[in-house]
This record gives sequence, C-alpha cells and structure tokens, in this order.
Amino acid sequence: MTVARWIWSGTFGNDRRPARLGRPLMPPVFLGDAASGAIPMLLVLGLAILLPLIIDPSRTSHRVPLFLVAGILALRYAWWRLTETIAPIGWTWDFAASWSLAAFEMAALLGSLSGFVLMSRVRQRTAEVERHRGWWGDAPLPRVAILIATYNESLEVLERTIVGALALNHPAKEVVVLDDGRRDWLHDYCNRQGVRYLRRADNKGSKAGNINAALQVLRSDPTPPEFIAVLDADFVPHRGFISRSLALFHDPTVGLVQTPQHFFNADPIQHNLGLSRSYPDEQRFFFDHMQPSRDAWGIAICCGTSSMVRLAALDAVGDFPTDSVTEDFLLTVVLQTAGYQTVYLNEPLTEGLAPEGLKEYVTQRARWCLGQMQIVRSRFGPLGMSTLRLRDRWSMLDATLYWVASFPFRIAALVYPLLYWFFNITVVDAEVADVLSYFGTYFVWVTMVMNTLSRGLIVPVIHDVSQLLGAIPITRAAFVGLLRPRGHPFSVTAKGGDRSQVTVQWSLMFPYLCLLVLTLVGLSLGIMFDSFAFYDAGDGKSVILFWTIYNAIVLAVLVIACVELPRNERHIADKPERAIFVAEGKPGRVWLVGMTQNSARIRGQVHPAGTRGLMRIREVGDVPAIVLEPTIDGGRVALLPNEEQQHNFMRRFYTEGEAPGVIAVKSTALLNDLARRFSFSWGRP
Repeated sequence: MTVARWIWSGTFGNDRRPARLGRPLMPPVFLGDAASGAIPMLLVLGLAILLPLIIDPSRTSHRVPLFLVAGILALRYAWWRLTETIAPIGWTWDFAASWSLAAFEMAALLGSLSGFVLMSRVRQRTAEVERHRGWWGDAPLPRVAILIATYNESLEVLERTIVGALALNHPAKEVVVLDDGRRDWLHDYCNRQGVRYLRRADNKGSKAGNINAALQVLRSDPTPPEFIAVLDADFVPHRGFISRSLALFHDPTVGLVQTPQHFFNADPIQHNLGLSRSYPDEQRFFFDHMQPSRDAWGIAICCGTSSMVRLAALDAVGDFPTDSVTEDFLLTVVLQTAGYQTVYLNEPLTEGLAPEGLKEYVTQRARWCLGQMQIVRSRFGPLGMSTLRLRDRWSMLDATLYWVASFPFRIAALVYPLLYWFFNITVVDAEVADVLSYFGTYFVWVTMVMNTLSRGLIVPVIHDVSQLLGAIPITRAAFVGLLRPRGHPFSVTAKGGDRSQVTVQWSLMFPYLCLLVLTLVGLSLGIMFDSFAFYDAGDGKSVILFWTIYNAIVLAVLVIACVELPRNERHIADKPERAIFVAEGKPGRVWLVGMTQNSARIRGQVHPAGTRGLMRIREVGDVPAIVLEPTIDGGRVALLPNEEQQHNFMRRFYTEGEAPGVIAVKSTALLNDLARRFSFSWGRP
C-alpha cells in the first residue's frame, strides 16, 4: 500500500482550520514508499550522529540503553523478516531458499544479541593495578618463570622475544625456552644469553604438553616459581609486563591475568590493501573492546601468549589441559570450574608478529574454531555435567555462535542472490520501503553504536572482507570439529620467512573470484535481458539489485586482498630523532627518519654513496653505517650493528612505548589508502 505523508503549514494543536481562506500556506508534501520507509532510518542516523558527544563508553549506564535499543531493533527486524519476507510453506524452491537463508540469518542475529548483552558492560583495571603494585610488601619478590614455547621459529623471530624477556624490570625472574624442535643451535644461543633451555623426547600434547613438561621440571627446582608467564615465540614483553600483571594477583582467587596482543607488523588484510597506517589490525576489536566487556562479566578468556598464571592454580587443575588445540580457552574453563578468576588487564604490555601471509592467517583462525568445537564437545561444554557457572556456559555458547553462525551466514549472503538472477528463485520477498524501515534502521543504529564505542573499528566492506577471507575453511573446521572433535593435529602458525615477492593466493581467491564472476554475470543478465528481469520479489529487482552490487564490491576488494604484496621491514621507529653521523672523522647532527634495525634515512647532511661512518644513536651506541644513496637533504644509509647493538635496537623498538600500529580508524587516510591501492600502486604502504 502506498504511504502518503502531507504537511499543513499553519495548523497547530487541535486547530485543523486551514490558514488564509481555507488554503494551506504550502501545498501538501507527498512522500513515496521508499522515502516513507527511510524516515525511521534517517531519524536513527541523526540521533546516532550525536552519540559521540553525549556517550561515555566507560559507563555502564550509558552503554546499556544503547544496546537495549539495538536489541529492540534487532527483534523488530527479525519479526518482520520471519513474518513478511519468506515464501509460503510448500514444496517449492522459493520456500527452501527463503527459509534456509532466514535460518542462517537468525542464527547470526542470535549471536549479535548475545554480543549486545556482553558489551553492555566494560571494566578497565589500570586503577586497580596502581593501587596494588607491590602488594607483597616486605616479603621477597614473587618468583616468575617466563616460558617461551617454540617449535620451528627462526633465530630472527626468537631473538627478539628472548632479549625482551631478559630486559623485564622484575629481578626475581627466569627465562626458560621450551624447544619442541630440539635444535642444537638454539641450545647454544640460550647458553650464550644465560637463558635456561629445556627440550623433551617427544611432542606429545603439542604446545600444552610442552608447557606441562617444563612445569614438572620447574616444580623440582629448590625454589619453584610462584607465577608462570607464557609468551609465544614471536611475542616480546614490554619492561613492565611482569610488574603490572602481578599487581592483579593481590586477590588470592585470581588464577590468571591475560593482557592484550598487539602487533608491530601489519596483518595480511592491512598490508595487502595498503591500510597499515589507517586501519587497525583485525584483532583490535576483540582485545580492546570485547575482552574488557567479558572481564566485566567475569568471563575474560585466556589467549595463551601474554598471560600470567598462578602456579598454585595450575597445581589445582592438573596443569594445562591437552583436550583441545586451543589449550588457552580450555584453561580458562578449567580454572573457573576450580573456583579461580581469569581477569583481563587492558594495557599494551606485549607486542608480537601478526601472521604475515593469508595462509597462516586462515590456518590460525581455523585452529581457533576447531579448538572451540572440541571444547563444546568435551565434558566442559556448555551442556556438560561440570560445575561451570551459568555465565561460563553462556560465554562458551557466545563463542560457539560466533564460529558456527556468523561465518556460514556471510557465505550464504554472497550465494543466495545468485539464485534469483539465474533461476528466478525468490529468496527475500520485500519492498524497498520495508527494507529501509526495518533493516536499514537496525543496521545504521548498530553500526553507529559499535563505532562510537570502538573508535570506528567497524567499517563496512573492509570488515566484511576481514571476516570472509577465512569463512570457508572456518565453516569447514566448525562442522568437522562438531562431528569429529578428536584426532586433529596442532597446526603451527608459521612466522617469518621470505616475503619479498608478490604472491597470489589462488586457493583462497578462487571461490571468491568465481562468485564475483557469477555475481557480475547475473547482474548483467538481469539488466540487459527481459527474460531475466524478474519482478516477482516485492519491488522486483530493486532489493536484490542493491544487495548484489554491495556483494560485487566486497568480492572485488576480497579478490585484491588475496594478492600478497612484498614485505621487507619489520618494525619502524615512526618519530624522527636526533643522532650524530661521524663521517671522515667529522661529526655532524642529523635527523633519523624511518629507522629500522638495519636501515635509516637521514636528513641534515648529504654524503656521496659509499661513504662510511658511525651513526651515534641514543641507547644503541656507535653503529657502523654506509650511505647507500644520497637525497636532496640527506640519504639512505645501511646500519651494520654488532650483536650487542642489535639487542639494544630490539629493546628500544619492542620493550618500550605505547601500543604499536594503529588502534583507531583514520577515516581520511583510509580513503586515500584505498584509492591508492585500487589504482594498483603496489609499492610499500
């Protein structure tokens, strides 16, 4: 039915008499269906724009109303979707397609509703840390063992972590390298650095088994440690990691403290799309926003690396569980079952190496998914007979919905419009006005709320791409894990290696490239040929048309993201700093720009190529340097540090300062970077 709106000028209150001889000052304004449906969406958009001005994200009293409205709009949308847009029951393809798509969507929506409840609270523990630093008083410093589990990482990767662990500002510490690769060269390196080296005869239990074997050795020491810090082989601790994490153990019921993971290199999405300086890494939403909300509910998750656990708590639960390839999440459940708290300290206290390639990125997330399914099928699952609290069961259900529901729905959203274009199967029977009113209103509100609370992390298209890259293997892992939870090997995420060439990940790209071609063909057929111009889905092609165009954009970006660009640099000192360059016996002050461990650009002095000298760098020393290429105001130089200077560089780059990388979206820079990438300028971002 056509909805008409009209406005009378000069009509006030209950006085319906028209002004000026019964004629309105202005003619009636009629709005069509689409415009009428857009009114609620525009009202919500206007209100949402004001949110950053009035909302304090740290206050629960502000967050609850936002997510309450989001929940109401979600339920309103779901009711409309299930009662007005689905084909009638019958033995038809329309019925099968529309109901199956709705089932995918409702499962994903249920996960969103759980997320709304979860994010209605938030807790930050920095003030608690400040109050309880040194809670042990005059007693001896708590003894801490820093365990670095390794299997096949190179010295380039391991050296940073070992040097950073040795630089921790807690004297009562011991660094222990757990080598499941049984490499003699690593044994020799650890001896030179004064680091304890442990290896075992087999790799039973993978990473968890490796840690458990080390715990048995540590317990046999004359003075066993009281706390165990766990670092992945590629994660470097900041100097205050131990002291600040220890502060939260003032509460004897705290069994584990988890800190966030930050990354000093761009993840594959950032790098391949050229967004490393304008768009945060894919993990930022979980670590910066979801984990503090989980902590507020008492269900913070152990994520393995960058965590610290009380040894007495491990004694009580029998060490790290080995029933899942995600031993960290399962440790969370086991500790909570034993009455210990797992808490979260949202401070940048470690930084590591994000997966540099798409294969590694996808392998890692598929392993996380598989591990979650193994836990669901274990005695500690949400429906198991353990003594888990209700909130812990909810926590596992929420995580399970994320893996089982959201990724299959994203794939379905790409496939189902094709049924309409090629086979005239109506998957959604809706009018544009209703889509704007129900879906548009819900989508705009949720997007604006999430971006207000997360500093703009939810960017349409880019967020979809980040989720879709691993959607197919993750979906496969989810259902394989549910049906056959046992017998899956632990897949190590490879780090380091040669990344100097352009590499096309054809195996990841191929399904999406096929979908892109089919989407464009279907769209072209519907536009050019009357035989494909179906008009029996509500407003005909209008709804499916917009949906298809959006899918085409997402798929095009996704295909480009599968082209891996060369990587060379690992960590860059972004801020220019003063240094002294001594060439031909003459010292001169220069600015160091874009410094890495083996290169820099200088400004302030110009020297011919091949000039040798010493670069005097703060906290590093006099580093031999060679001018590679002069520039107008300086030049590019190669740095040749010795081992001690190399370690000084590592301490400077990785153990100090704030969080590396980008923690919030930079909108203008994001648009510029995307434009540059889509112009196929494949130079370094």
